[in-house]
Amino acid sequence: MSKNHKEDNKSQESSETVKETSTETSKNGQKQEIKEKDTDERLKETEEKLLRSLAEIENQRRRFEKEIKDAFEFGSFNFAKESLAILDNLTRAKEAIKNDEKLKSNSGLDRFLQNISIIEKDLISIFEKNRIKKIKVENKKFDPNFHQAMSELEDDKKEPGTILQEVQAGYMFGERLLRPALVTVSKIKSSKDQENKDKKDEK
Repeated sequence: MSKNHKEDNKSQESSETVKETSTETSKNGQKQEIKEKDTDERLKETEEKLLRSLAEIENQRRRFEKEIKDAFEFGSFNFAKESLAILDNLTRAKEAIKNDEKLKSNSGLDRFLQNISIIEKDLISIFEKNRIKKIKVENKKFDPNFHQAMSELEDDKKEPGTILQEVQAGYMFGERLLRPALVTVSKIKSSKDQENKDKKDEK
């Protein structure tokens, strides 16, 4: 075999080796690229899962806080509503004592009533500190959201629907209606002709 032929064989082998090496390098590069893509995708998926988990935890925390707040307010609301009976009874007792003919002649009546008034004011002060406030009705227009009409009185001096008298005090607990104010409301004075017409209609 000639020297030139041997050299050709060697060059052919070396070129094949180069081709194989480059192929292997290319495959390794593709594998590396695929691995990098897989890693990026996994990191992205993990990040998304983590964000979803954090969002769910935050929602649960808010729900839990709301439930605690609602439970506290609901319990306080019921307690406040029942506590109004104490104030009602105290007010009724004071009015009954004032109007009692036998007690009016008692020299110590005024001092006794003053003591009851002090207790009444203290109780109202405690209510106000705990967000329980009386609904104002004096010269107010009737509002079904805060008032409950017990009766109507004819009054030409007042606009129809104006509150004339408070039968029982109403209260708010924060922004919630604790108890509506029971009131008497003004209405237009009906004429005699209208009354006669109403009577005929009734017959």
